Amino acid sequence: MPEFGEKSPLIGLLERLARPVLRAMDPEDAHRLAVAGLRLAPLPAAPADDSRLAVAAFGLAFPNPVGIAPGFDKNAEVPDPLLRLGFGFVEIGTVTPRPQTGNPRPRIFRLEADGGIINRLGFNNDGEVAVLARLRARSGGGVLGVNIGANRDSADRAADYVKLVETFAPVANYLTVNVSSPNTPGLRDLQQAKSLDELLARVLEARDRIAATACRRPLLLKIAPDLSLNDLDDVVAIVRKRGIDGMIVGNTTLSRPASLQERVKSIEQGGLSGAPLFALSTRMLAETYVRAEGRFALIGAGGIDSGDAALAKIRAGATLVQLYSGLVFRGLCLLGEIKRSLVGALEREKQASLAPLVGVDAAALTGMRWPE
Repeated sequence: MPEFGEKSPLIGLLERLARPVLRAMDPEDAHRLAVAGLRLAPLPAAPADDSRLAVAAFGLAFPNPVGIAPGFDKNAEVPDPLLRLGFGFVEIGTVTPRPQTGNPRPRIFRLEADGGIINRLGFNNDGEVAVLARLRARSGGGVLGVNIGANRDSADRAADYVKLVETFAPVANYLTVNVSSPNTPGLRDLQQAKSLDELLARVLEARDRIAATACRRPLLLKIAPDLSLNDLDDVVAIVRKRGIDGMIVGNTTLSRPASLQERVKSIEQGGLSGAPLFALSTRMLAETYVRAEGRFALIGAGGIDSGDAALAKIRAGATLVQLYSGLVFRGLCLLGEIKRSLVGALEREKQASLAPLVGVDAAALTGMRWPE
């Protein structure tokens, strides 16, 4: 049997054979092939995690804090295989009420020299009916979140979110309201105070109404790392007032750090993720943590490509972390590396859980120079 944090030998072999092929392909075609491979691979259950990695957040129990971010499994095709690989949780989506093709291809660009990705997918997905059918057919357990969004041409975007809460509350462990994608025109406007307050009021009413006949599902808000600090003040104040269960910080960025080496590809329109996003998203995470004052837990996302990066997110305020772009460049070995690194940090700090490490660097980070 593989040791804690390791893949099975078969999966390791398949990944070593497949990665050069996938990296040579168009990014979107490679992604589709990777999802198909996970759907067909005979995956054993993941070895049990070190008990010190267990996390309690949003009223849920996670075996470890490392999740896979939405975007990888948009249509709930492989949540159970991902959990069998050893992820502590899986978030599928973004799902919209009606099927949506998204923006024209090409729409994903690898910045190889930077370890980054630019995408302008535009919420391409199969729609709520198809995704719901797959989730109802699941046979596995584990923590599963559903990331929800509005159709591009919707006349009432808040109504889209309400509808999706009604649809997915019975089958998800938590729901994420995504108002932070840069690839649906006008969507980020929902982060403005008045619009956000009205949206969350309607979504919460739907969630609480459904809770009378089903479980009360935690509701999270996913924000962009490009918010001004004044806007972040408003967002966190509304989240606290409305009693939202948590936040995810954050989505992709429209900014382009001066340090990017792939200058030609970097001018492509879309959101930037991966290593170039790490500094900005981690700073925004710390800023959110100090404003939250312990009222709710945070998920840190953006640029995690090593155990040290995951630990830095936790120390900046994340109770849980999410990966995606890092897996493109590092492969599935990254998951085991992160979990082993976190156990090593616990041993060095002589801690029995990660909870005492959450946010210990946040205040100091907010006093540093803004990332460029």
